[in-house]
Amino acid sequence: MDRKLLLIILDGVPWRNFRRLFGNLEGWVDSGEARVWKLRSVLPSTSASCYASIHTGVVPAEHGCTGNGNVFRLRHKDVFSQMRDAGGVTGAVAHSYWSEFFNRHPFDHVRDVEYDEPDSATINHGRFHSMTGYGHANQMTPCDLDLFASLTNLCLRFGLDYGMLHSCTLDCMGHRFHHDCHEMDHACFVMDEMLAPFIPRWRQMGYEVIVTADHGQDARGHHGGRDPLQQETALYYFGDANGPEPDTVIDQLELAPTILTRLGAPVAETMRAKTFLSG
Repeated sequence: MDRKLLLIILDGVPWRNFRRLFGNLEGWVDSGEARVWKLRSVLPSTSASCYASIHTGVVPAEHGCTGNGNVFRLRHKDVFSQMRDAGGVTGAVAHSYWSEFFNRHPFDHVRDVEYDEPDSATINHGRFHSMTGYGHANQMTPCDLDLFASLTNLCLRFGLDYGMLHSCTLDCMGHRFHHDCHEMDHACFVMDEMLAPFIPRWRQMGYEVIVTADHGQDARGHHGGRDPLQQETALYYFGDANGPEPDTVIDQLELAPTILTRLGAPVAETMRAKTFLSG
């Protein structure tokens, strides 16, 4: 493949938090090394539903995942399967829902926590966590620095053409503390600081990088509906492609066909949204 790409999904970050609190990402926008657009999630703006739509390019009403309590092996073609059809090497460092959607359901904590399967039709190299026991008193989220390092490790060891990382930290912080507080401001600052050293490293390794979220969160730490705080987030792009005008709002369904087009893999017939990067 002529290009390589990493998709970084920071769960539950509203547009205003990205633009106010992620100083490293915003600094790269100011310097011209990154571009940023508003992205609007599908409905419901619920985590699992958004995960499924990001990679299948279809709405929840079509793929059938209506919320976090309805996770199963999806039947639609997805970014991983299309990349494998084109001969690409894929990897994921993410919550176990991603493994269940795109590899095997149900999630087996021993078998599926870590696997390297060169012949897989979807995810070749997976590193997953389940957050079992998650609740208000204990987030059960792994350190994000370790997640970024794990993705980098997979890239170096296995030469990923497409890699995806998903972190639940900020979504969990928002549910726990809501958004108008020191704890949330600090959590966003720490995420930005942890992520920052990896972006130039990934770029030097030849990867285009997209940083975004699955959805936003409102002032009470809620999401799922149409409120702009719940549905709107940011998308940062590091790469050489041509993008839309700065005031363009990107539909979440555009992610799957755009990623596949950038990587030279076939776009599934069910991925009907337009692409937002070209050239």
